[in-house]
Amino acid sequence: MTNKPSNPLKKHIQAFQGCLHGGLIKESAEKYGIAENEILDFSANLNPFKTPFDLPEYGQDFMKLAAASYPESYNYPDNRYLKFREAAASFLNSGISSGTRLTKENIIPGNGSTEIIRLFCQCVLNDGDKVIIPYPTFGEYEIQCRVQNAEIIYLPQEKIETITAEELTNLGSKILFICNPNNPTADLRTREELIRLAEKCETAGTVLFVDEAFIELADPRQSVCDLAAGSKFVFVMRSLTKCFEIPGIRLGFGAAHPEIAEALNSARLSWNLSPLQENVGAALMEMDGGVNSDYLKKSRELILKEANFLKEELSKIWGFKPGAAVTNFLLIDISERTIKSTELAERFAKNGILVRNCISFRGLGEDYIRIAVRTRPENEKFIKTISIVFDEWAKDFADNELKSALTTHKRGLQQNKRETCEYYPCHFDSQDCTFCYCPFYPCKDDRGGGKYIQSSKGGQVWSCAGCYIPHIPSVVEKMMEGLMEEGETEEILKKEWNEMILPIMEEKDAEHVLALCRKIKEENDIKKRKET
Repeated sequence: MTNKPSNPLKKHIQAFQGCLHGGLIKESAEKYGIAENEILDFSANLNPFKTPFDLPEYGQDFMKLAAASYPESYNYPDNRYLKFREAAASFLNSGISSGTRLTKENIIPGNGSTEIIRLFCQCVLNDGDKVIIPYPTFGEYEIQCRVQNAEIIYLPQEKIETITAEELTNLGSKILFICNPNNPTADLRTREELIRLAEKCETAGTVLFVDEAFIELADPRQSVCDLAAGSKFVFVMRSLTKCFEIPGIRLGFGAAHPEIAEALNSARLSWNLSPLQENVGAALMEMDGGVNSDYLKKSRELILKEANFLKEELSKIWGFKPGAAVTNFLLIDISERTIKSTELAERFAKNGILVRNCISFRGLGEDYIRIAVRTRPENEKFIKTISIVFDEWAKDFADNELKSALTTHKRGLQQNKRETCEYYPCHFDSQDCTFCYCPFYPCKDDRGGGKYIQSSKGGQVWSCAGCYIPHIPSVVEKMMEGLMEEGETEEILKKEWNEMILPIMEEKDAEHVLALCRKIKEENDIKKRKET
């Protein structure tokens, strides 16, 4: 008698983890006690130009479409979805200046683009088949390939630029996934680059799956949807939820060779679009001009302007390195900052702004955040909130460092010295710090050598670059003794300032003391140079 299995699921599914995104606004509102309408969601990459349903000049009325769809809801939809597929083909053709024109026979409707990814993987992959996923990129490819128990080959994005047909053949991959523009890096490959890649893939027998979910918000001229119409080894996916700002409606579609599209339409879930979905999708795609409609042209203009504004402003902030500004999101490298992306995202959320921490993107870890491009007032609020977030973080960091220093001192242990300190504007290069963040910052007393300087973000900021008093060994020792006394830290610091720092500043020979401090620093610098 055979043992009964403990779980009927396939082994590779039992420990599976799928998409955890969505519902973040409600969750954050409850967690931090903020009204939902006061939260700015910079974690979702949507069109900042508003949906056409909120712009009367485009003649789109959601309630009328809903009313027209209501009687149809009493019957099963026509599973051919002819109206939607005709509109999708026309929408794609509006962006094609040359090449194969598409018809409804090339279109596969989907309940969002994720359903299209799942359907394609189901119809192409067998257990153990190989797929290539360049990283970092959209995580849904990996999720759907793992559902099919495929073997995933991870390659860095830059490798795709030089990969050869021979290498593709040797890898034996069934599918190569390309997101264009790529989520989360926002890098946009040119049409010419993708045509060359498609040729290599066809030679190797690998299907080039091109996800163009954001192409209408970047540059639709780089689309290769026409290649899909004429080749069985190119598949293109599009999404309507991003470009028309309707993520809750769930609308996407695939474009493929007629034989491939026919098979996928036969295999997809029957009646996967409701009458409302079909009517909304068709109405939006039938707007005059298609991908070059006045609505989408203005959307791209707004996005390009605001993406460059954000990139310029973020580049002024130390430790923030924004990436490509070509579509409705930016990837920001924060690796030079000590704070990690998870904590940074948490602190932003407490201040009513949601950002993507990027830990789920392979190859990025906790060194990156991704933000959406929104309207100018919203983008300005985000920039201002950065200062608030880092002020709060710096105060918490200072408190923790002070507690750590006191604990170490109480135990009679050697202080951990640092030759450099990244916590501008308090410290400067090659300073031998006892306090990693001055416990008195900002004292705003220029008698100690500190002064106001011009901030990179505009306005004035207090700089301690000329202050040496808290770094005199004898002063530090006395400060540590005082700080170890019982009582509230804030009161103790006030006492230390009044009894130790202030008298030095008020001494008639204060200049002599400052000169002595500078001499000590110079001697320390010489000593360190010799050691190096």
